[in-house]
Amino acid sequence: MPSIEEKIENIAKEQLKKCRTFTKTESVNAEIDDALKNAPSKSGGKGSNYPDIKLFLTTKSNRKIPVMIEVKGTKGDLIKTAPSGEIDNSKASNIQKYAVNGAVHYADAIVKNTMSYKESVAVGVNGYEDAGEIKTELGVYYVSANNFCIPKKVGDYSDLSFLYPENFESFVQKIDALSLTEEEKEAKARDYENRIEIKLKALNQKMHDELKISVGSRVQLVAGLIMAALGVDGRVSPLEITDLKGDTGENSNDGKIVVNKIADFLNEKNLPKEKRELIVSDLSQVFIYSQIYKPENGESKIKTVYAVIKNDIMPIFTSARHLDFTGRLFNVLNEWVDIPDGDKNDVVLTPRYVCEFMAKLCKVNKDSYVWDYATGSAGFLISAMKQMIDDAEKTIASPKERAEKIAHIKYFQLLGVELRADIYMLAVLNMILMGDGSCNILHKDSLTEFKGNYEQGTQKDTPFPADVFLLNPPYSAKGKGFVFVERALSRMSGGRAAVLIQENAGSGNGLPYTKEILKRNTLVAAIHMSDIFCGKAGVQTAIYVFDAGVPHGADNLVKFIDFSNDGYTRQNRKKSGVDVNLKNTGDAAGRYREVADIVLNRKKATHYFDDCVTEDTISLNGDDWTYAQHKRVDTIPTESDFRKTVADYLAWKVSTLLKSEGTPENF
Repeated sequence: MPSIEEKIENIAKEQLKKCRTFTKTESVNAEIDDALKNAPSKSGGKGSNYPDIKLFLTTKSNRKIPVMIEVKGTKGDLIKTAPSGEIDNSKASNIQKYAVNGAVHYADAIVKNTMSYKESVAVGVNGYEDAGEIKTELGVYYVSANNFCIPKKVGDYSDLSFLYPENFESFVQKIDALSLTEEEKEAKARDYENRIEIKLKALNQKMHDELKISVGSRVQLVAGLIMAALGVDGRVSPLEITDLKGDTGENSNDGKIVVNKIADFLNEKNLPKEKRELIVSDLSQVFIYSQIYKPENGESKIKTVYAVIKNDIMPIFTSARHLDFTGRLFNVLNEWVDIPDGDKNDVVLTPRYVCEFMAKLCKVNKDSYVWDYATGSAGFLISAMKQMIDDAEKTIASPKERAEKIAHIKYFQLLGVELRADIYMLAVLNMILMGDGSCNILHKDSLTEFKGNYEQGTQKDTPFPADVFLLNPPYSAKGKGFVFVERALSRMSGGRAAVLIQENAGSGNGLPYTKEILKRNTLVAAIHMSDIFCGKAGVQTAIYVFDAGVPHGADNLVKFIDFSNDGYTRQNRKKSGVDVNLKNTGDAAGRYREVADIVLNRKKATHYFDDCVTEDTISLNGDDWTYAQHKRVDTIPTESDFRKTVADYLAWKVSTLLKSEGTPENF
């Protein structure tokens, strides 16, 4: 039966006449037009994308939502799904043939390739003749960055009247209620982390093998090019690959072009002048180097790297902005760096799932004020901000009030301090990528320079009212890093803290700071962790949870938890991605949820750790905080146990000596 696509398109347009302005060929929005133009075509190659109908709708709260409509005219051509029920756009043929699949393709291109529009509605309309009667069918899906661009079905509709002004607000309420399960979010987050890491490792290898770019320049080079790729809608256009022409003039070379674009980008951000100048100055040291910008075989190294970033990395990143992108970038690129032994445990990325876990232990919500005294790439602040925004979106009904609260969270409720200039720059970039919580990222020594105050804006010189403290400190610092903990807690009158630190710091190596902490704060839980850094930090870690501003009493019970089996198996293959190096082999999400429930005194959904938890008092000397010091032993050793242990040791010792050469000096 021949297609009646044209008839169905006319029916759709007739319905939309009662609605609002729509178009097919005319421009709806320049940024959206560019996104559709630059995304892969429906056939999978290069070329523009042309939805059958485009709308650009605005809610009463001035929220702008693109709507992409694709029309087909043959029975059976509405939608193609995978066995899982998800839209199956793994094949170009599905995108070309099916109405919903095509519409989702366009919506996905907008979300992934614009900075301003992180949501889009995809509508597939199909029609066919049946006994001389035209029948139509619709598929309506919502694509959002918050859902990792996984299309979610909105509901069942027989026509396009849900787009009418009188119905659109209730439709928006429906799409706002759509969200992934925690398991779906975690699986998708790991998928994106894996894809990002694989691309970054391939780029790092290319910079090492082919381009011969020095290790020390790679972080700044990639970070700067990402800034240049972002742009600011309506004010600063993103850098195009074709803008890099390989000129060698002082003011026209590729390095200068990138630096100017970065400066323009930062000037549009709510950053103090000195912060902008610091970042530009730091990045300029890389981009003005002639070996970077001079063309080889007609193309500069800058252009070669930028093409990879623009084409391979940015599309992935734009779908998963709430991940610690620059932290992962830093870790990948610095696998090549020779870090002095004394600092190896100070320059590591706290895994995202641990950051999120610790934020939950601190009961982070929309009203929290969160700080980090050694913020690194801002992984903790990113996890906290996401939970704060999620809470605001769930609990504030008014769109206007919700938007105002989210802006307040980003500008006033997060503060991070970082000493290292290169990592500080990444933290700022990370928060900018998140929609700009960079205002209170400070380049300072948190122990000697930071006084606990806001340092810019309307709140400048007033105390930051922290009630949540998250930290993975440098383990080489005094007290194994507990000096940072004591300092931050001393400035908090209440709230909660979660600290990831070398475990033996709690068994005496953190003195005198641990003892001082107990005078003003209560140790709530001590969690013995698995090898979460997997070869990147040669230490056993624990998470210590505190109630701030409440002195620890001698009779206070502390929860000691053995979390060495967290459901993940790990390895450290340099060239492999997350899917290889981190495998969920034992319901990791359920295990992290259960430990959080234990610490927060909530009913447990699972019972993995019934035999791994004990409650006990501690000394006020601050030297018995480890699980091993409080682990209950159910059996009393016998004399035969002792004899066997001694015999086993002697057998091992003799075997070792027989295999070795020379005189057994220590026998």
